[in-house]
Amino acid sequence: MKIDALINQIYELVKPIADELNYDIYHIEYVKENGEYYLRIYIEKDGGIALSDCEALSRRVSDVMDEKDPITEAYFLEVSSPGLNRTLFTEEHYKRFVGREVMVRFTKSLDGKKNVKGILKEVNEENIVVEADSLVIVPKDKIKSTNIEGEI
Repeated sequence: MKIDALINQIYELVKPIADELNYDIYHIEYVKENGEYYLRIYIEKDGGIALSDCEALSRRVSDVMDEKDPITEAYFLEVSSPGLNRTLFTEEHYKRFVGREVMVRFTKSLDGKKNVKGILKEVNEENIVVEADSLVIVPKDKIKSTNIEGEI
């Protein structure tokens, strides 16, 4: 199964549980690291996420995943908050944090730099614009990762 289809299937299983517990799903990823598979579910809610919130969702999701069994290989389930220095994954994430300070790491050097830190000023279909010493236009296909800097 393609990873996007698997993530969508997992989202459909997790969303009703998250809604019932009053959590918003920030992001879901399924990755292989050091030979092990990880299903990571990042959640948020007004007032912040506590360890007890992660435990509550984890228990419920674990039961549903055991029952529906969409993942064939062994994996570790991790439920957490996206954190203060959260990674921006989607167009919605980028638009939500316009005006905030970000650290953008590039896939390869852009104008002799490996990254840029500044205020996220604009998001469009092909680029993001970051105000550092000057305005830096970063093509989305050159972004390795973008993280929020500072406090939310």
